[in-house]
Parts: sequence; structure tokens; C-alpha cells
Amino acid sequence: MTYYYRLGTIPKKRHTQFRQPDGSLYHEELMGIQGFTGIQSLLYHLHPPTQVDAVRLVQTIALEFEPPGALRPRHLRTAQGVSTGDAISSRIPLLANADVCISVAQPTEPMSYWYRFAHGDEVMFIHDGSGVLESQYGLLHYRPGDYLVIPTGVLWRLLPDRGIVQRLLVIEAQGHTAPPHRYLNREGQFLEHSPYGERDLRPPETLVPRDEVGKFEVRVKARDRITAYIYPHHPMDVVGWDGHLYPYAFNIADFEPITGRVHQPPPVHQTFEAPGFVICSFVPRLLDYHPLAIPAPYNHSNLDSDEVLYYVEGNFLSRNGIERSSITVHPSGLPHGPHPGKYAASIGQNRTDELAVMIDTFRPLQFTHQAIELEDCQYAYSWTIDRRSS
Repeated sequence: MTYYYRLGTIPKKRHTQFRQPDGSLYHEELMGIQGFTGIQSLLYHLHPPTQVDAVRLVQTIALEFEPPGALRPRHLRTAQGVSTGDAISSRIPLLANADVCISVAQPTEPMSYWYRFAHGDEVMFIHDGSGVLESQYGLLHYRPGDYLVIPTGVLWRLLPDRGIVQRLLVIEAQGHTAPPHRYLNREGQFLEHSPYGERDLRPPETLVPRDEVGKFEVRVKARDRITAYIYPHHPMDVVGWDGHLYPYAFNIADFEPITGRVHQPPPVHQTFEAPGFVICSFVPRLLDYHPLAIPAPYNHSNLDSDEVLYYVEGNFLSRNGIERSSITVHPSGLPHGPHPGKYAASIGQNRTDELAVMIDTFRPLQFTHQAIELEDCQYAYSWTIDRRSS
């Protein structure tokens, strides 16, 4: 996170006595990354966050991948994948490597437990739906188009609004996710040329400490397993916190596109960076304004990246046969570009209303068995076979 924020009640100076009304001490917890040298926050609990009554294994996690086959462009029709459950159990993992796992989910119920991922940050893109992200940092309302960025170790649960259809794109990083360094000055402030800034980031809004006893379940994903910890007190017992590390929302509609006289390359759409991959936002924008411009993307070979594009809304300038929530995957080393007729047809167009999320990885992705069940197997031939009537 790039700026300081505080919520609730905290003492004047850190690591000093901070007492509850009955005279007992509040329990301080430091949450930080990179071995005490990265960003951090200090939280103050009513009860020690270390008290646990029981521990049990919930499940082991072993993704099953397709065997090696012909390298080709792929199209996953994720709208055909139906999932139920909460924001964790409804996840359908599709693509993964050592740096990232990409899933889709359609939660149909609230989480009855809290959850934390121990190995990296999570980014959930809210395609459809609204509700509340509850964490020990407070309540954060979400809406369509939000990126919810949840730092590693944050304890959270998703509480969808009742009766509202939910559709999520989930990006699970094996590391930390942040705005690109080139958008920030050396003090961490967004620069004038960055496509978004601090005012666009929404931290938790309200903090409501819960002082309750009982049996409260927290599930932790770590080391290829999910473990349940049963706490004797409510885990949302934080009375105040401050620092730079906290979950936040950023809505894709607040990304200000960078345009030019001729076609701009994908890095102008970059929104976040993480070890081994980047996340980009393609938003409605004015197109190229050189008198001889060709607005559709040129054919290109991104030789070091697998390109994953999640289609959100709109008519896509360069693709036929793409539907809402489609995912296309173009592997590194193979050229790709507009479908037949799209390149020339773009001449003279002055704007696009497409909305999409792109994930470029720097290591090859593997496809899960669940992904294969959603594949459009004719996509690789769609530059030769005109599928505009399909």
C-alpha cells in the first residue's frame, strides 16, 4: 500500500501501554511483510490473536493439470462453468504456475468462517455482485468493477448481498501485489502521469469491534492445505489500527486510459504488478487519432509472456466469438492478433467500449482439468475459419 491510514482507537505511541476500560492491556499485533522491512500495520485486539482451542485439517490441495499437448491459443467459456458455495468453495481453478493461480467463482452464499492465505496477496475482480468484505481492518463495501486487493495474512470473509448474482475473477499471487513502480515517486506517492492515484483507492470504511465468546472458525491456506483454527473469541475484535498494509478496493472505472496518435502497447494498461506477472485494465477509451491510424492491435509475439484476457463487457475490437466472461490464453512465443476483418474494420473508429482484465505471466501457465471442460476447441483455427456467423 502506498499511503498511511488509520481507523478506530490507537495509542499515541506504538509499542506502549494501551489499556482497556477495565485496566487490562489491549493486545498489539504487527502485520508486516518482507521481514520487518516492508509495509506494515499495527492492530490492537481485545484478546490475544494467538489463542486457539482446536486445530484440524480441512483439505489438502493438489491441482490436476492436463498432460502436455500441442501449444496453441485457447478460449475458455467460463460462463458455462457453474459453481455454488461461498467465495472460497465456489472457486474453479483454471490456470496456474509457480507464481499465480487464476480462478473464477460464483458465490451463492456468505462465508460462515474467516479465511487467510499465507503465501501471497489475493486480487478478486468483481465482475458481478455487491456486498461486504469483512476483515480485522473493518468493513469494505464492494460493487461491480472493483478490484479487491487483500494482502497476505489478512483475515477476511466475503458477505454477498442477498439475492444478487455474484461472479468473480480470482488472482492468487505467490508474493505481493502493488501498483507499478513507475507510477510512484521514491516516497511512494502516485506520480502525476499515473492512470490512478490515492483518491481512487478505497480502504476499509468502518471498524466495529466484536467482543464475543464461543467457537469461531478461521481457515488458513498454507503449504498446499487448508487448516481450520477454532478461536474462543470473535476474531473481529480489533479496536483500532494504523499503517500502510490493509485490504482496499480500486474500481476499474477509475482507471484513466492512456491514449496516443498511434496504437499504444499493453503496458499502458498496467494496473498492478506482482512477482512473475502483471495485471492490466482495458477500459472504454478514445482510440488512436493519427490520420492514418489503425486502432485494432497489431499482430504481436509477446515472447516472454503468456497472455490471459478476461472479457468483462462491451464489443471487442479485435475478436469474434467472444462472450461475457470468456478467457483467452495466448502462450508465449506464438504470434497473435486481430481476427480476420477486424484490423481493417477498425480504421475510422474513434472509441471503444470494451472492458477487460489482462494477466501477463512470465512463466508458462498450466491448464487444469476444470479448464479443459470449458474450452472452445475451435478457437485456435479461428484466424483461418471465419467464425463471425457462429
